Amino acid sequence: MSRRSRAAVARSAGGDRTLTTVLGLVLVAASVLALLVGFGVFGSFRAQRPVIDPMIVEWASTHVTAARWIAIGIGVVLFLIGLWWTLRSLRPEPRPDVSLSELPGERLTVEHAAICDAVRHDAELIDGVSRARARLVGTPQKPALRLSLTLVEGTDVRDVWADLDGRVLARAREAFAVSALPTAVRLELDATSAPTPARVQ
Repeated sequence: MSRRSRAAVARSAGGDRTLTTVLGLVLVAASVLALLVGFGVFGSFRAQRPVIDPMIVEWASTHVTAARWIAIGIGVVLFLIGLWWTLRSLRPEPRPDVSLSELPGERLTVEHAAICDAVRHDAELIDGVSRARARLVGTPQKPALRLSLTLVEGTDVRDVWADLDGRVLARAREAFAVSALPTAVRLELDATSAPTPARVQ
């Protein structure tokens, strides 16, 4: 599956994975360096020295107020970084509008809500589809589509897929003027059309 098509399936977590990997590598490198120093790879003198340099301890002892403010400042910075990371991970997924023309004086942009309504309406016209939901994700330059179709019991999924690809998605690709529109389709059975299970007494 290409990177572009992954946007249709689920929200990308590439940025979070990259930050986590970099942080993990930095911590691993620091741990390996500490072990090498402790085993005397860089000399026995360095291995016998305290973890915190005595000069730093002495300075902190004579400048208690300054050391306290430095520690508070570091804590605040780390807290803000963690808060930013959390908010970045929890922010709503963008729903891009699609630009169909960027020519001077001919700028044409279609809002994501209008696109989703049109796709949903087309999908609900397919025989066997009782309800449909559509959501546009990705970026304005590389949009992707998520479709959720509720099928009436007994519907032939192959017929639904043929109509979906041949009519609904074909019209969407034509509207976007693209040859491929990554789409994730979720199918579920309409609970109201399913037979009621018999009770066992």
